[in-house]
Amino acid sequence: MAHRYVSPSDLTLLVIVMDNVSSAMKLIVQIPVYNESDTIEEVITHIPRHIPGISCVEVLIINDGCTDDTIERATASGANHIVHHTSRKGLAMAYQTGIDTALRLGADIIVNTDGDHQYPGSAIPQLIEPIVAQKADIVIGDRQVNEIEHFSPLKKLLQHIGSSVVRWASGTNIPDTVSGFRALSREAALRMFVTSDFSYTVESIIQAGKKRLTLQTVPVLTNPTRRASRLHQGNWNFIKKQASIIAKTYATYEPLKAFSYLAMPFIIIGLLLLVRATYIYIGRNLGIVTGSNEQSLIGGGFMLVVGVLILMLGVLADRVGGARRVQEEALYRIRKQELLQEVQQQRMLTRLKQLTTELQEYRKTLGIDLHEAHTHLTSLHEIRNGLTNHFDNTSSVDETAHQNILDKLAAIEHELYTQSQQRLSTNQAWQNSITHKLEYLEQVLLDEIALHQNERSQ
Repeated sequence: MAHRYVSPSDLTLLVIVMDNVSSAMKLIVQIPVYNESDTIEEVITHIPRHIPGISCVEVLIINDGCTDDTIERATASGANHIVHHTSRKGLAMAYQTGIDTALRLGADIIVNTDGDHQYPGSAIPQLIEPIVAQKADIVIGDRQVNEIEHFSPLKKLLQHIGSSVVRWASGTNIPDTVSGFRALSREAALRMFVTSDFSYTVESIIQAGKKRLTLQTVPVLTNPTRRASRLHQGNWNFIKKQASIIAKTYATYEPLKAFSYLAMPFIIIGLLLLVRATYIYIGRNLGIVTGSNEQSLIGGGFMLVVGVLILMLGVLADRVGGARRVQEEALYRIRKQELLQEVQQQRMLTRLKQLTTELQEYRKTLGIDLHEAHTHLTSLHEIRNGLTNHFDNTSSVDETAHQNILDKLAAIEHELYTQSQQRLSTNQAWQNSITHKLEYLEQVLLDEIALHQNERSQ
């Protein structure tokens, strides 16, 4: 990063600019969509724009290759930001795109909701309250599966079983692990990265649990369903894909345990076969057992070797996992630093533009004031000339009194003229100084942004 000299006066102005940057929290509600034209307007209009503890609420649409007029309707309904996928990449990638974009937009809290209006926007304040109060990093909306009327008894049972498995794998206590209605703090969003191309719900919870993030839940009542899910083709297809995600994610964060579970059956069977082979060998020598122990010996040895090899792979994977955790922490710190710099630069640039606008308004006001002062001086000058002519044409013995009046008017006129000139000179100098500092700081900031972007692209 290039270094530049900043004078004390420029540093003082920079501190003033930084102090005026709002410290209140910004909420971005992200909505991944694919052909949701029938419901997107309701989703956006039901999002509250004024929430206690939140200074700004914005809506981010992730267009996952829509082919209908979803985006046009979203824009007309008040969406603040739209990011596009050139083709359909799936819910998980759309979710991650939204998280990355929301962070770049300066979000302090990110809420994810669906475009089918399954989740009520009115529940967002309740959802983010633990994060605003700094009691949680992630909050999941519990749909209370037993209360969902269109879920069959089998689906409810499978939901409970699946959530139990995820709770075990993640070490968390989330009752509804596949709920997409969730809120994340900036810190949690920076630490999370979804790698699945199917769904983000389960993987992100396991990640959060293994990264020691604080998770909470709040109960929500879902809206009536409008259409069948596009995410999966039936319950068993959904179970198969989610089971694969759970296994992969768990093995990533707990490789030694995962490989130990795989190795244990081989080791146990191998030991049992070797015990049987030993029993046959001893019994045969004692004459109480007949038969060969070769099959048990070969089978037991093979199973034991396979189990030990799997266990050794787990040990190696655990060592690799340790290096991965170090890399994750390093990447997190780099990502956080880059994001903070980018957000801070954008906020500073915004504040500089605000100051420039305020200065322009002040110039206009100053011009009006000086124009009024000039008008008053002109009127006063005309009054003095009129009185002079009147006194000259009036026969009066009190010429001294007349002259005193004219002298006082002349003195007042001169004083007003002098003050207006001084004010003009002082304000012009002040304007020039502030304008110069603003232009200098803005140019420095623009240079830093360009340099930062170049470094990121290299």
